[in-house]
Amino acid sequence: MSLLSEIFSDLFARQDNILVRVDPRTKLIVALAALALVVFSPTPAVPLGVMLTCVATTVAMGVPSRLIALRLAAPMGIAAVLLVLQSVFAGTTPLWTVPALGITVTREGWHTGLLMASRVVGGMSAMLLLSSVTPAHRIFLAMRTLGMSKGWVEIAMLMYRYIFVLLDLTADVTDAQRVRLGYSSMRRGVSSAGLVAGVVVLRAVDQAVRTNEAMRARGYTGDIPMGVLPPLTWRDASIIAGAALSIIGILLAAEVLSR
Repeated sequence: MSLLSEIFSDLFARQDNILVRVDPRTKLIVALAALALVVFSPTPAVPLGVMLTCVATTVAMGVPSRLIALRLAAPMGIAAVLLVLQSVFAGTTPLWTVPALGITVTREGWHTGLLMASRVVGGMSAMLLLSSVTPAHRIFLAMRTLGMSKGWVEIAMLMYRYIFVLLDLTADVTDAQRVRLGYSSMRRGVSSAGLVAGVVVLRAVDQAVRTNEAMRARGYTGDIPMGVLPPLTWRDASIIAGAALSIIGILLAAEVLSR
């Protein structure tokens, strides 16, 4: 398995532990509630707390720290860019100046950027924990059971299935380019990366056509059969209720403390 495929794989979600055994609908609802907590929090402390909690729980579930770092690398990069842009281009009250670069960080921009960055990493950490304790097919089944459109669920399933095909193609083409010194310089590296992107886009379009033809040849009529989940138990209801009460309490406390 290539590194890119390993990053997106749900291999560790197929282990047996206390969180994997929880009903996927319960975990999905709690994860969405955590996202709501992160989005509506008036202070960065709450999203950062969610991030630390989710990352610590993911580590406790046996996911390697290296894999967690790789999965959070892109969100961390986006958060850093948001923090820098907001700090420099928003607000009017100077906080500190970097004479060597000729830029001034503003107080309002720093606080806004920190809040936005914390929301990014907090939300992605919640999704990281969900994907680390729930296999992808059970997440899709929970989404369908909770009322999401059948068409959207099927599209999500096909996207998840073929993302690994495209990731393996990307890894193969990149390795072939590297052997031929395609990344020996910055200029050649940019050109090689553009070629990889073009090949992957073309293969994605071709794969979409072939997948459609294959599904129709096998009798696809717009409905992919899916399994059925058992009714939620009292334990699941208790977990959802407890999570809802906790999130409401945290939001109220954060609102009071931020005044």
